[in-house]
Amino acid sequence: MKSPFVRELKPDEISTAVFLVGTKEVRQKRTGEPYLSLILSDRTGEIDSKMWDNVGEIVETFDRDDFVKVKGLMQLYNNRPQFTIHKLRRVEDHEVDFRDFFPASQNDPAAMWAELRGIVSAIANDHIRGLLNAFLDDPDVAARYQVAPAAKSIHHAFRSGLLEHVLSLLKLASVVGAHYAASQSGLIDVDLLVAGIVLHDIGKIYELSYDRGFNYSAEGQLLGHIAIAIRMIADKLRAFPDFPVELRNLIEHMVLSHHGQLEFGSPKLPIFPEALLLHYLDDMDSKMENMRALIDKDPQSEGYFSAYSPALGRVALRKARYLEKNPAGSKLGTAPDAHQDVSSNGNHSNNIHSSTASKTDAPIHNGGLPMPAPSPKPAPAGTSIFGAKLQQALHPDSMHLDTIQLDTPDERK
Repeated sequence: MKSPFVRELKPDEISTAVFLVGTKEVRQKRTGEPYLSLILSDRTGEIDSKMWDNVGEIVETFDRDDFVKVKGLMQLYNNRPQFTIHKLRRVEDHEVDFRDFFPASQNDPAAMWAELRGIVSAIANDHIRGLLNAFLDDPDVAARYQVAPAAKSIHHAFRSGLLEHVLSLLKLASVVGAHYAASQSGLIDVDLLVAGIVLHDIGKIYELSYDRGFNYSAEGQLLGHIAIAIRMIADKLRAFPDFPVELRNLIEHMVLSHHGQLEFGSPKLPIFPEALLLHYLDDMDSKMENMRALIDKDPQSEGYFSAYSPALGRVALRKARYLEKNPAGSKLGTAPDAHQDVSSNGNHSNNIHSSTASKTDAPIHNGGLPMPAPSPKPAPAGTSIFGAKLQQALHPDSMHLDTIQLDTPDERK
């Protein structure tokens, strides 16, 4: 087993390790000299990496998706881990164990596949059960379905991620779908919902390439997983001439509409209960996995909060660290100053008082933040002509215009 993994890199320590090259860019320093910007990864995560010197000797010796052995220093830059590479050489495939480099589900793919087959075999609707079994019995579909990620990077972006995501949705559907089927008779057809769940992302087995890193195939770039899934359904249905047209339309609509919004890539909005429920379950499960991965990422970073996630549109709270009052991660028992606020990147700001400040410091409004203490007397008016006249009008006996020192023209510039 390789060591260290990305998660095991420690700040300000020299490390030597083997990683997979996720991205490779040649950029220029301010001096015009080239430097390398890489994303290096293994199954525990990825790290932004830079090689500043001797780039000309190295740049043509390796490429994206190659394995490289590097020696360098990990440091925190803007509270994010960054690895500065001192030495680098390409490593041959036979020198590594692929299982060390590709993130994978914590669950056994064979066990998950057996669970999926059991759920499909229990479907009461003969047409739906027959169609789904036609997919799961297909050797190519079965092999790909068990290893494909659910996405390139957004959610369940690991081997067998698609299968894990689908099983999670099926478990949610067994509770939520049954609830609406029982409480509002006829609102949800659970068999139809199961069909939508099993097939909604099936196009991803061809949309994505996942032999090494995760990328889009040419077919994926040209068509996308929704269009690929519709074509796959049409191909399978040729073996079922008696399949009801109306049921086919409902299943295809669920696939077409599962993103929920036109701007999110769905050509149709979900317009019946099972389609709408599929969208919300899919969205929820995707976001919860995204949140888990965001919290788990960059354990070396300090502070209570993760980096900003464009997919979620927010940072995430590292709740366990927050409850333990351990903002620095490795510094157990420390907590932010009571008069400091924690910014979104986990750093402290001295400009804003925290709601943990003493209750005697300032009154608290209903939002929980301290209000500024009232001024004991009004601030004096500025020493302009208007201010002077105003003061004279308010206090005619104590103030005369000719006693006011006005700004000189030079001072007002």
